Amino acid sequence: MAFEPPQRLVRALGEAPESAQDTEWLGLLPRLAEEAAARRGVRVQRVQAPGGRSSLVLLVHYPDGTPAALKLAPPSARPDRELAALAHWGGFGAVRVLDTRHDDDALLLERLQPEVSLRSLPEAKALLEAAGTIRRLWVAPAADHGFETVAERTARQGVAMAKADEVAQPLVRVALAVRDELTAQGQEEFLLHGNFRQGKVLAGERAPWLTVGPEPLVGDRAYDLARLVRDRLEDQVASSTGASGARRRVNKLADSLELDRDRVRGWTLFRAVESGTRALAAGRRRDAELLLEFAGWL
Repeated sequence: MAFEPPQRLVRALGEAPESAQDTEWLGLLPRLAEEAAARRGVRVQRVQAPGGRSSLVLLVHYPDGTPAALKLAPPSARPDRELAALAHWGGFGAVRVLDTRHDDDALLLERLQPEVSLRSLPEAKALLEAAGTIRRLWVAPAADHGFETVAERTARQGVAMAKADEVAQPLVRVALAVRDELTAQGQEEFLLHGNFRQGKVLAGERAPWLTVGPEPLVGDRAYDLARLVRDRLEDQVASSTGASGARRRVNKLADSLELDRDRVRGWTLFRAVESGTRALAAGRRRDAELLLEFAGWL
């Protein structure tokens, strides 16, 4: 099986903090994929294109023709935690794991429709379906779970944010203060998706919509809405409603899921600034400007 890793994945790993382990993984990826497929007794049809920024997904099938998807992610993405979260959800609201017998960090998943996500729906319908999907994911984690907490992840992110370009520092200071206030108030204990947005919810056969690609952690449900609030960001920035539209979106999502509006707004601000500072550090200035402008509206 000969293929080149998707360029989006190569670029994303190049922007991340240097990791010798991830660099080695990328060089071994064709061999790792071939070995993972052979262990599971599936045959590779093709690489899913254009592919994601965080993993390689191969479209595969069993000898009897049953379709599946084989996902491989770099060590820094903690595929073991993704597997643990998907196994805990057991296919309820999320893609189902088909084979858990191997410990090579590859995931054999049910085949969804990667070209049909909630982004294909009108905005109001997409938000409605997104709210219904994420509600299913918010369950109590296992007692012996090994996931990060929201407080732990955001503390780690805050260290990097504090080193951001001076142009972002006013918003960074606000975001860090909001983070400290939110974590000081105590945290819920829900299993969270961690990277939930419209593009992470795909059409399926077993259920109309199922989520993929979690970056799981445990804590405050409001944190899990933050990425969804800023979906279709370029459209929001281009809209005449601007700041008022963003705040209405916060309120609508918070109310639909019976969450505190201020907590949803606060985590949305923090996560937009965190994403903006990462984009600045990676040289993606246009993305950074959009994210920081959005954060300023909140």
